[in-house]
Amino acid sequence: MTRALFAADPAASRGREFPFAASASRGPRSEFQRDRDRIIHSMSFRRLRSKTQVFISPEGDHYRTRLTHSLEVAQIGRVLARALGLDEDLTEALCLAHDLGHPPFGHAGEAALAEAMERHGGFDHNAQSMRTVMRLESPYPGHEGLNLSWELLEGLAKHNGPIDAPNWAMSELDAAFPLDLGQWPSIEAQVAAVADDIAYDNHDIDDGLRAGFLTLDDLMELDFLADQWRAVEQRFPNAPRDRQLRELVRDQIGLMVNDVIEHTRALTNGITSIDQVRDAGRCLAGFSPDMAQAERGLKAFMYDKLYYHPEQTSAAGKARDVIARLFVAYSQDAQLMPEQWLETLPDSEPFRSRTIADFIAGMSDRFAIDACRAIYGEAPKGLVNV
Repeated sequence: MTRALFAADPAASRGREFPFAASASRGPRSEFQRDRDRIIHSMSFRRLRSKTQVFISPEGDHYRTRLTHSLEVAQIGRVLARALGLDEDLTEALCLAHDLGHPPFGHAGEAALAEAMERHGGFDHNAQSMRTVMRLESPYPGHEGLNLSWELLEGLAKHNGPIDAPNWAMSELDAAFPLDLGQWPSIEAQVAAVADDIAYDNHDIDDGLRAGFLTLDDLMELDFLADQWRAVEQRFPNAPRDRQLRELVRDQIGLMVNDVIEHTRALTNGITSIDQVRDAGRCLAGFSPDMAQAERGLKAFMYDKLYYHPEQTSAAGKARDVIARLFVAYSQDAQLMPEQWLETLPDSEPFRSRTIADFIAGMSDRFAIDACRAIYGEAPKGLVNV
């Protein structure tokens, strides 16, 4: 595939917050390949294996976690990038890093931290992803953070579009290494965002069916899905039902991917530089209007049938309680925190509470449950809901 004129170019990177001389002994890699590798080798990335995607602390091996979700997003992102002539390595790195700031228990954990941090500037998982890669994950002796490229950081910060009102965390990081928060990011970042939508829209159906929270009859309520199901039945009339359902998920992903490729090609026709992308004033990579409408309907369906399922909301309430209780405990008695965190814990607010939130946000589901049990003698029952 010919490289698009508007693709991000690793040879023209704006650099890193902390300049360094690349070591030839570590292999001939582009700037964006280095970004991807630093993310993959990070502890924050490894912890995603035990963080909630849809189901909290699933006992079954077949349910998705934040780690497997991120890998699936990266696979879809690379397909899109290759078809559109984009930089595949930057796209992949953005897909792999997009959820690094998620706390334990997914959006339930985020809501609990946001409430606990209300008087101290709040909490947002996207800003926490930036804080993680720029300040918290620090394996190198010469600087804080992973020291990722400007292009990776601006894409991670703005993959959902320009940021007009950055919170405290994003503002601090932008002041240290300006990321042009008011502009649109690269097409690679925009592709990473839609790859995330495609992955969780469809893979959450797969997990919901496996857990018994969704049924085929539920899916048939959506014309968008019913049409695809009838096509699957025609092609494979004698196949076992579980294989037909997995084929449905694959078909849906393919339908969405092809739609994004066609629509993005139309929107980027005549765009000849990455500067034009950033100055376009609109998203240039995404679903066509018809697909976007269908996808919104699918999301609404998933919230109604899966994300707000009574068992899900019950588990989410208990998960929020775990996070809230941990925040109270560490705020009242910092000695409960590990020594390496105590050594750097500020004495004054809001910095003290923000550091406590950093510690909790980095926990896995299991670690948070165990920490709550160790402090209070018990943890809420029913957190494992599949």
